[in-house]
Amino acid sequence: MLGRTLQEVSAALKQGQITPTELCQKCLSLIKKTKFLNAYITVSEEVALKQAEESEKRYKNGQSLGDLDGIPIAVKDNFSTSGIETTCASNMLKGYIPPYNATVVQKLLDQGALLMGKTNLDEFAMGSGSTDGIFGPVKNPWSYSKQYREKRKQNPHSKNEDSDWLITGGSSGGSAAAVSAFTCYAALGSDTGGSTRNPAAHCGLVGFKPSYGLVSRHGLIPLVNSMDVPGILTRCVDDAAIVLGALAGPDPKDSTTVHDPINKPFMLPSLADVSKLCIGIPKEYLIPELSSEVRSLWSKAADLFESEGAKVLEVSLPHTSYSIVCYHVLCTSEVASNMARFDGLQYGHRCDINVSTEAMYAATRREGFNDVVRGRILSGNFFLLKENYENYFVKAQKVRRLIANDFVNAFNSGVDVLLTPTTLSEAVPYLEFIKEDNRTRSAQDDIFTQAVNMAGLPAVSIPVALSNQGLPIGLQFIGRAFCDQQLLTVARWFEKQVQFPVIQLQELMDDCSAVLENEKSASVSLKQ
Repeated sequence: MLGRTLQEVSAALKQGQITPTELCQKCLSLIKKTKFLNAYITVSEEVALKQAEESEKRYKNGQSLGDLDGIPIAVKDNFSTSGIETTCASNMLKGYIPPYNATVVQKLLDQGALLMGKTNLDEFAMGSGSTDGIFGPVKNPWSYSKQYREKRKQNPHSKNEDSDWLITGGSSGGSAAAVSAFTCYAALGSDTGGSTRNPAAHCGLVGFKPSYGLVSRHGLIPLVNSMDVPGILTRCVDDAAIVLGALAGPDPKDSTTVHDPINKPFMLPSLADVSKLCIGIPKEYLIPELSSEVRSLWSKAADLFESEGAKVLEVSLPHTSYSIVCYHVLCTSEVASNMARFDGLQYGHRCDINVSTEAMYAATRREGFNDVVRGRILSGNFFLLKENYENYFVKAQKVRRLIANDFVNAFNSGVDVLLTPTTLSEAVPYLEFIKEDNRTRSAQDDIFTQAVNMAGLPAVSIPVALSNQGLPIGLQFIGRAFCDQQLLTVARWFEKQVQFPVIQLQELMDDCSAVLENEKSASVSLKQ
């Protein structure tokens, strides 16, 4: 049961094959068994079991709330959860218990979802590896998969257990690990520059970033207000569509949300005629740093569409080379502004120094933030100085407009969806990853995903195939603003063609037989 999709388990609950309480207990047992992955910061066992009990009563009375009723989910620990500690993996918020739920969390609970816990992340979501939070790094479940372990036996490169595990990607790595290790069926992440799609690619999941304004940000502790979007991590596209249907819509508490253009219940139409599609391939994304395996799979994916009659067109996004610098200036500027609220006066950590307000303020922030957060605050404040504002922040905003216009021009040329890599390569070992500093890593790992956030477009990462090392590789589809349904429809068609294999975690699971029964053999292998 744990290896099935959200849709399949929802059907099993409705048919009485399993009860919400039994399902919840299975997930809680596996959370304990996989504690070493460090996916969860807080496990809300009592809350989840109580919610499961209420769900069970609804099923017995024939009053199910829908597809999410009784489904275990997890939430990244930068979404506010009423009565449950919300830390952002930072000393600054350790012990903070919000008095309200984020809108997206409340919407999931209103539809009967079971909150298993809060997941680990880079501190305040600033990173691309989920390695820089105060609770320690998250380990990628694929590090312990049969697929990866068998390849390592053939090509041993290290016997050091400390380097034997792989990063999840970030900053929503805890949410990705939680879904990948079968401890829940869907998880919320946040996506500012790729923080949902990046770990999805490394963990063999679907990672969906909705259009900016389609899903409420209320209760998501802000990193970059103009780019933050709640993201969705699931095992298949249909599951992501179910969760999106629950989350999408205007919110009076978030003025950036727009009228919901999605019909509900949210169902993806079948894509029978691929020949009417035009797939765009951005030539600027073919960069030297891209691994040969990712490059090859990207090419084969384009060939797959072409072989089915779709038009595949090379397009240009000419300002792509400026996106990393532009993103850095805008991101750190908003970070500096948003982090100003953590001053030791209102809530969060407060130091013991009481010499003066200024001394207390400085010491609180020194103790509360790690080097990464402090570094971004300093950078942002530099860009916002009166003498620098025009040369940095204003110019970056102008470049952001040019980047957004590049996408508009590409779609106006007749392209329906853009096909790109998600990451430069497969997941790398932790010890290799930390050789670079946080800023360099983020710039490298989010190179294909940052521009989407600056343009406010929907994007989804789909697992495509296993690398020669037995690790997942994902590709990204980018759609027009508020054409999320069309984007997911194309992504689902592609997903069904490539038939990505299920992770095999026999050593971690008692219930692995269900996973093995559901394992798919590739009907169209892009590795051939």
